[in-house]
Amino acid sequence: MLLEVKNLKTHFEIGGGRLFGPRRYHPAVDGVDLTLRAGETLAIVGESGSGKSTLARSILRLIPPTSGEVYFQGKNLRTLHATEMREARQKMQMIFQDPYASLNPRMTVLDLVAEPLDVHLSLPRAEREATVLEMLSRVGLSPDMRYRYPHEFSGGQRQRIGIARAMILHPDLVVADEPVSALDVSIQAQVLALLSELQAAFHLAYLFISHDLSLVRRFANRTAVMYRGRIVETAESRPLADHPLHPYTQRLQAAVPATNPRQRGRSPDYPPFTPRCQHATHEPFQLVEAQPGHFVACHRSGDD
Repeated sequence: MLLEVKNLKTHFEIGGGRLFGPRRYHPAVDGVDLTLRAGETLAIVGESGSGKSTLARSILRLIPPTSGEVYFQGKNLRTLHATEMREARQKMQMIFQDPYASLNPRMTVLDLVAEPLDVHLSLPRAEREATVLEMLSRVGLSPDMRYRYPHEFSGGQRQRIGIARAMILHPDLVVADEPVSALDVSIQAQVLALLSELQAAFHLAYLFISHDLSLVRRFANRTAVMYRGRIVETAESRPLADHPLHPYTQRLQAAVPATNPRQRGRSPDYPPFTPRCQHATHEPFQLVEAQPGHFVACHRSGDD
């Protein structure tokens, strides 16, 4: 198993203290378990505020988790010292949502893509440039662009630069945090096709963060739905998108615009979902296998 997350929690302090009463915390990630195999794509889906981006950053230790365990290639990342974590980061990279904000506007494309090489490998100048040029070609950018700056590129081209930088060390795990949400639909398809090509070439595993069930249905092998810091449903992507079982997942699916003109304007049969689900109780719940390979955490999951 490439990645294994056990009961991961990340809580943020939101008030209180010595002068203002007991400390209060917000459970952005509240007990998440997941696994990811080499070469697989696992999508984490949820609306804004569900905790999916915090989960991704907590796994990479960009945000320190409150508790839990994260095993990457058999090593518990939470117990690694700084030098050991630095070595582990060579095999874990991230693609960010905003392709402009994640790129230093004062650096050329050559230096941006080479930055991970400079941090981890310190290659000779000629080898450094040759490695960057090869990666630029792989992501569909001309080597002649290497001395240009981020503002000279379109959004899709900037995201390709970000992808090249993430892939330059040939990682085993890439966390993609909403990598196409800021792009036009036609450009989204091109970037997703590029990610699929790179996955096949380098045998990558993706942890793919998104809010779009229809998108991950086509791209990811498995999907986990996140709500209020917890995984509430998980299955293979197509069955989950076609037949969601949890009321929250049904709400996400109902929000996807219809691509068939005949289906537009029809009201879905899914029940409404409020912050307090009509089926909820005060008892804790766990993921249970409602159908073969399809797990759901819902208080009505045991009902006939």
